[in-house]
Amino acid sequence: MGLIRDVFLGGVVVVAKLTQQKTNGTSLLGTLLFPLLSFFLTNNPLPYGFPWGKLTDWGNNPYTEYPTTGVIRTYDFTVSRGVIAPDGYERPVLLVNGAFPGPMIEANWGDKIIVTVHNNITGPEEGTAIHWHGFLQQGTPFEDGAPGVSQCPIAPAKTFTYEFIASLYGTSWYHSHYSAQYSSGVLGPIVVHGPTQAKYDIDIGPVMLSDWNHEAYYDIIEKMLAPGGSPRVFSDNNLINGKMNFDCSTVAAGDTTPCTNNAGISEFRFQTGKTHRLRLINSGADGLQRFSIDGHTMTVIANDFTPVKPYDTKVVTLGVGQRTDVLVKADGGNPQSAFWMRSNISACSLAHQPFAVAAIYYDQADTAKAPTSKPWDVPEPLTCSNDDLAITEPLYPIALRDPSFTQTMAVETFVNASGVALWKFNGVSMRADYNSPVLVLANQGNFSYPTEWNVLNFYTNSSVRLVVNNKTPASHPMHLHGHNFYVLHEGPGEWDGTIVRPSNPQRRDVQQVRGNGHLVLQFDGGNAGVWPFHCHIAWHASGGFFSSLIIDPDRIDKMHIPDTVQQTCRDWSAWTATHVVDQIDSGN
Repeated sequence: MGLIRDVFLGGVVVVAKLTQQKTNGTSLLGTLLFPLLSFFLTNNPLPYGFPWGKLTDWGNNPYTEYPTTGVIRTYDFTVSRGVIAPDGYERPVLLVNGAFPGPMIEANWGDKIIVTVHNNITGPEEGTAIHWHGFLQQGTPFEDGAPGVSQCPIAPAKTFTYEFIASLYGTSWYHSHYSAQYSSGVLGPIVVHGPTQAKYDIDIGPVMLSDWNHEAYYDIIEKMLAPGGSPRVFSDNNLINGKMNFDCSTVAAGDTTPCTNNAGISEFRFQTGKTHRLRLINSGADGLQRFSIDGHTMTVIANDFTPVKPYDTKVVTLGVGQRTDVLVKADGGNPQSAFWMRSNISACSLAHQPFAVAAIYYDQADTAKAPTSKPWDVPEPLTCSNDDLAITEPLYPIALRDPSFTQTMAVETFVNASGVALWKFNGVSMRADYNSPVLVLANQGNFSYPTEWNVLNFYTNSSVRLVVNNKTPASHPMHLHGHNFYVLHEGPGEWDGTIVRPSNPQRRDVQQVRGNGHLVLQFDGGNAGVWPFHCHIAWHASGGFFSSLIIDPDRIDKMHIPDTVQQTCRDWSAWTATHVVDQIDSGN
């Protein structure tokens, strides 16, 4: 079957029948009113005309050198409940500042980012915590945002302020790490401007790709983790920048939820002959995405927070949590042209309606008319994997070290004594204790934990190799907090010891492991903290596919953890003393 089916849902209507407020709240993402991005932000304290001074994307090690701009970017987020209809099917959601997707965080490389998060979730109340995906958090592991690991959840009606340095640059996102909460709306894009040798004229900004469920996350998990329940979760739709249409005739009989067929789709404007930067983000809960633009070849310039040697492709594959920056030249037609942007959920994932589109209009195109372009005919590979590692080469070369320790970790499923289907990672189905974060205990000198926390201590190893053997037929996007890991090899069956380009292996923070296959990663030690390593499919992490890695415990023991972290735990302890927390999953 080709990449994307050309006819679906009886055709796509471009003119929205619902207001933006109704579909996406206060968000402007996905509309022509969303502003184009600058090459860097104002406040430019360093010489040479750029906030990062003389540093480049090809001549400096980003893990040891980054600018200190002295600039602080402050944001104020309120997480609360709301009701919107991103695809026309109205449902209760969780919003950041009333928006889905949430507000964009934007900074320059080397800036400090400060985000104050208010938990205003009521009716019912629940905790929350925000993870800043892909940031190294060097010296600040307590700002990582994983409850039960780096902090206690933010209690209802309480506030926590995160502070961290943008020590890497490129495209990322933030999302709740409390259970599968982010799948109901607590997420948004992050752009950190930095040096680039890639030549482009216009920065379109974030293009968020996300599968979408019509049920709330808790209801999905409750069914999934019930005795006799199934770990297989099907999404109901697929969104680009939080928007897509839905065929309301497919709603189950007896479902009286308001539903509008023509909710509207996202729109983009291209300037004829100009080169555009698109920042692709898979912000979904489960779906492996395959992204394309009719009639246009894309040039990949970065994967996650790693600039790579440019290469051309018609299709970009993104597992959950992955980002890819691409350049696209508007040379597919004349100024009156319009084209479909497409993203489909791979056959490797489970989706009732896998196809998403958005409209790209050239300068003089009539925005009242739907594009008529045809999709690329690119067969989908059956590997459920990312691009061949042979072509994803970082711009700044770092040779692979010999590992000082190797850990093999198996991915398995099982049914427990209660008849609940769960995941095991390294022999354990993880369950967090929200009241006892591992990092806080480690800081107090306590390095002995219950087995179900699934904590591995790597001490002061200089370089750790992780061999993931996937003994299940499902593919998984593997994410490690606090690091850009080296990707040594991936493939079917067990690893044969081959390493792809040891002189300069691919680096990123999420990588797909195929079903019944292997993935070999490596990371350098030195970033003291407790770092989650888990599948980024929300339902798999909820089912126990989650571990925590302790790095450099002696330095953790000596860290000064801010009192705000301790206060958050005191607030959570006080709230849980009088409220029952319905933690029916792993907690992350």
